[in-house]
Amino acid sequence: MSAPYLLYYWPTIQGRGEFVRLALEAAGADYQDVARLPERKGRQQGMPAMLACLDGNVTRQPAYAPPVLGHGELLIGQTPNILFYLGKQLGLAPRAEAGRLWLNQLQLTMADWLTEVHDTHHPLAMGQYYEDQAAAAALRAQDFRTTRLPKFLDYFTQVLANNGSRGNFLVGGKLTYGDLSLFQMIAGLRHAFPQAMERLAPRCPALSDLHDSVAARPHIARYLNSRRRLPFSEEGIFRHYPELDG
Repeated sequence: MSAPYLLYYWPTIQGRGEFVRLALEAAGADYQDVARLPERKGRQQGMPAMLACLDGNVTRQPAYAPPVLGHGELLIGQTPNILFYLGKQLGLAPRAEAGRLWLNQLQLTMADWLTEVHDTHHPLAMGQYYEDQAAAAALRAQDFRTTRLPKFLDYFTQVLANNGSRGNFLVGGKLTYGDLSLFQMIAGLRHAFPQAMERLAPRCPALSDLHDSVAARPHIARYLNSRRRLPFSEEGIFRHYPELDG
């Protein structure tokens, strides 16, 4: 398809949409972050267009929540599903089916990991403020820092090691969307849990190397230094509350 990619996501946070942005940016793809368009390019229509993707009265296949990717007549929801599609479109996934499925498995594991990060600050209810569940968050964060975080870091360190002498990539011998997503996980965790990540860094140097190598790629480096890259904030998934960092 020659049509540009349309990313429908909240305009003020990185969130799950950032994993899609990184893939589009790494490939130098022609895309529009619809809800963030300048007013002269139709930002006022951007949010209604995004919300329409979630409305079953507007589309027969509504998404449960953003991000949603539009491409031609396609509307694709769920971050791993979007990346599975973009991997083949943008050359960010192996050609062989076995490799694509393995990469998708890793992405789904990162989606589980991301949910656990979110639940450190909202362990009881999505609709409650953090302050209303701070005591439960402290317990959840302690378990995450001491048990769950090391387990995920060890797992992806082993995946990198198992990929052998193919370079510092999760799958195969070149960059995939899995590497970009792992970069985002490490960057976000360093923001949310800087002390815990510093303490655990000696056990996962390969993950630090992957993070740095992705950040240094020309397209990604330009993106990270641009206004398109939204900062981490206490409205997103990766939130820094010092009391949760131990």
